[in-house]
Amino acid sequence: MARISVEVERIVAGPPERVLDLLADYADTRGQLWPDMITDYKVVEGGVGAGTRITYRLHATRKRVRDVDAVVSAPKAGTLLESDQNSSLRVQWTVRAAGAGGSTVSAHTTWDGAGGIGGFFEKTFAPIGIRRLNSGVLDSLEARLR
Repeated sequence: MARISVEVERIVAGPPERVLDLLADYADTRGQLWPDMITDYKVVEGGVGAGTRITYRLHATRKRVRDVDAVVSAPKAGTLLESDQNSSLRVQWTVRAAGAGGSTVSAHTTWDGAGGIGGFFEKTFAPIGIRRLNSGVLDSLEARLR
């Protein structure tokens, strides 16, 4: 079993406080930022930042669907960590100033991959889907900031 790590980073036009507020708004904004790979999104507890619990279905492919039950924490300033309670999946969103009123936003996703031949294919192809997922969130976030 190998640890798989995928990072997506982008500079967006908006101050870090505003960007982090939008990302941390699981009750409203975050549900609108997901691309079509995410269905059945629901806030179970909380709704803003640390202490929030969300569930959704992640459609990796037409046949591979993962049920995610994530608890949100804020391990340090400018960071949100979504930890799936059903697996080793972790997504850490980090927002920092990028100058001239902009922000650098990164999504760092990790999980423990499968072993054997299945693990080879997971390590090869799953990062493509995760990049597409997190890039979709950033696309929607940028549109929201305009």
